[in-house]
Amino acid sequence: MHEDNFGTPREVERTSPRQTSGFPSNLFFNEARLRAGWRLLIYIAIFFVLLAVSMFLLGLFFRPTRGVFSPSFQFFGELASFLAAFLAAWIMSHIEQRPAGIYGLPARGAFGKQFWLGGLFGFLQILALMGLIAAFGGYSFGSLAEHGLAIAKWALFWGVFFVVVGLFEEFFFRGYALYTLAEGIGFWPAAVLLSVSFGAVHLQNPGEGWVGVAGVVFVGLFWSFTLKRTGSLWFAFGMHATFDFGETFLFSVPDSGMVFPDHLSSATLHGPNWLTGGSPGPEGSVFDFLILAVFFFVFDRLYPARQELRNMPTIP
Repeated sequence: MHEDNFGTPREVERTSPRQTSGFPSNLFFNEARLRAGWRLLIYIAIFFVLLAVSMFLLGLFFRPTRGVFSPSFQFFGELASFLAAFLAAWIMSHIEQRPAGIYGLPARGAFGKQFWLGGLFGFLQILALMGLIAAFGGYSFGSLAEHGLAIAKWALFWGVFFVVVGLFEEFFFRGYALYTLAEGIGFWPAAVLLSVSFGAVHLQNPGEGWVGVAGVVFVGLFWSFTLKRTGSLWFAFGMHATFDFGETFLFSVPDSGMVFPDHLSSATLHGPNWLTGGSPGPEGSVFDFLILAVFFFVFDRLYPARQELRNMPTIP
């Protein structure tokens, strides 16, 4: 039984074992399959090819202006990124003769209990975080920036937008990549490596900093923990989406260093960086780390370690 890949066992091989003695076979193959590192590289290569083609076609259709925010282009760009990540995993699932759902987004349970529980956690996280920052004098809501139907319009847009963002970022960093890398080096070493990569990618955002990146890495580890205990990404996906929505639209503050237009109010953060998170936004606040530490404890009680065994698919 393989104990590291999301708490699920290794599937029974459908082909006869490959002879792997000697160089270069040992470099590429382990037992009967291509080594995890090579499979991950193939996945990433397929993803970037699909993404490059998608973004080229989107650029022809939308013709975005550099430096000007285009809601439509941004939304379809995130959607194309998720589809590229999922399609690349689907291709790899056929190569590896595995069901695509084993990589963290099983169709069974899609947008079900775990997703909504994750959404509740994300909402409680941003509500508690902004409440604590405000209690210490670091947040002012300001005046409404949108009125009437515009509030509903942008609330709907950002809600759907962050659902897609959550799908892409969770699946790309904690889907096929984590499943495959965990097979090679173990679950938690893989989770740490990919969470650090997840944080490093955010350094490209204007206004992001190292404290904000540390917050991204920490929440990435928490989402990896929820994946380990539940066997799927649906909880993490729901939490990711609602936290980003609350941060960007409801409280109108920077999200990983970015301030998007068309948010709810003219909110401001003021005070020391340890309180407000500085330019990266509230996810760099000391309170966010404390809240996530509490979440680790709570989730461990909701999904104790023995739950991993219950969620294991049976070997045919």
